[in-house]
Amino acid sequence: MPLAYRQRLGEALRAIDRAHLRRWREARAGAQGATCLADGRTLRNFTSNDYLGLAAHPRLAARVAAELPAQGFGSGASALLSGRSSLHAELERRLAQLTGHDDALLFSSGYLANTGCLPALAARGDFIAHDRLNHASLIDGVLASGAAHRRYAHGDAAAAAAAIAASAERQAFLVTESVFSMDGDVAPLDALAHAAHRAGAVFYVDDAHGCGILGADGFAGARARTTDEGPEHVVMVTFGKALGSSGAAVLGSAELVDYLVQRARTYVYDTALPAVCAAAVLEALDMLAEDTSLLSRLRTNIAHFRAAAAGLSLPLGASSTPVQPIMIGDDARALAIAAAVREAGCYVRAIRPPTVPRGTARLRIVISAAHGPADIDALVDALDQAFTATGSHPCRQDDHA
Repeated sequence: MPLAYRQRLGEALRAIDRAHLRRWREARAGAQGATCLADGRTLRNFTSNDYLGLAAHPRLAARVAAELPAQGFGSGASALLSGRSSLHAELERRLAQLTGHDDALLFSSGYLANTGCLPALAARGDFIAHDRLNHASLIDGVLASGAAHRRYAHGDAAAAAAAIAASAERQAFLVTESVFSMDGDVAPLDALAHAAHRAGAVFYVDDAHGCGILGADGFAGARARTTDEGPEHVVMVTFGKALGSSGAAVLGSAELVDYLVQRARTYVYDTALPAVCAAAVLEALDMLAEDTSLLSRLRTNIAHFRAAAAGLSLPLGASSTPVQPIMIGDDARALAIAAAVREAGCYVRAIRPPTVPRGTARLRIVISAAHGPADIDALVDALDQAFTATGSHPCRQDDHA
C-alpha cells in the first residue's frame, strides 16, 4: 500500500476517534438467545434482532439437520443456474400465499434485495419519494437507480403525497420501511398506500423489521393491499430477524417478479441462498401458523420493559415494537452508558452517526420473546444505574452534581 494512502487512512481513523464514532467488531460465542458469551462473560443479550427467539430454536435446528443429508449446505450456483432448489420454490409459494401476493423471489439478504430491486424497477426519468429515516440499503438502492428523488419528513403520509404530486408526469415510487430499524416506530402503511395508489405510484415497503411481528399473525406489514386491479405494491421481507434464519424475499405481482428475474442484478449474479436456510424459514412459518404464543410473549415483554423504564423516567423512544431506543444524544455519553450497562451484565451497543442522524445517539435496545421478566428487570436496573453514574439521568442530575 502506498505510504501516502496509508497516512490518509490513518488520519481518517484518527478523525473518527476524535468524534467518538469508531466502530469495533466483537466475536461472541454460542447461539443467539436471551444471553450471549462475550469476552468470557455471560451477558443478557439485548442487541439481537432475533425477535421471537427462533434463531436457535430446536425445531428449526431439527429441520435443518433433517434436510442437510439431501440438500447439503452450499447452493453451489446462482438461482438461474443450478442454485435454486425445490425448497426455494416451496418457500416462494408459501410466502406469496401467506401474504396475498402473486409471487415471491428469494434473495441472499435484505440488503441485496433492496439494492437490486430498486435500480431494476426505477430508472432515470422516474421519481422516488422516500422516508428520511429509511435504512441505508433503501437509500443505496434509490441512488443506484439514477432516478430523481426526494426524502420526505419521517412517517408523514401527507408529505409523501405532496412529494409524489410534485413529480409531474414521471413514473413515481414511494419507498418506506414498515418498522424503522433504529427508532422502532411503525410507518402509516395504509395512508402511504392510499397516497401511492391515488398518484399511480409504485409503493415499495421494506418489511425487514416488521415481518413476523406485525398484526395478529405477524404478517400485517407484508400483506398485499389490494384494489380491483389486484395487488398494488411491492414488499421486501427478511428471514434473519423474527424468522430465525437468513435471506430475504421480494413479494409482488407475477409480472413484477418475472421482471426482477430478468433485471435484478443481485438476484441474477448472486449465489443462491442455501436451501437449508429456506427449510428453516418454512419451519418458522409452520410454528407461527400453529401457535401465536411467541407473539403474545414478545408483546408482554415489550410492555413490561416500557412500563419499568417509564417508571424510572428513562428516555424512551416512541416505539411499540421490539426495537426500543433509549435516546441519549451525545456520542461520547452514549458510549459511556453502554459500557456501564455492559459492566452490569447486559449486552447493549451504542448507535451513533452515520447510522442515525447527528445529535440522536442512542442505545438500541431489542426485546425478545426469549427474555424472561428477570432479564428485563436486570436491564432496566442496569440502565438506571448507568444513567445515574454518568450524570445523565433525567431525574437525578442534581443529585449527581
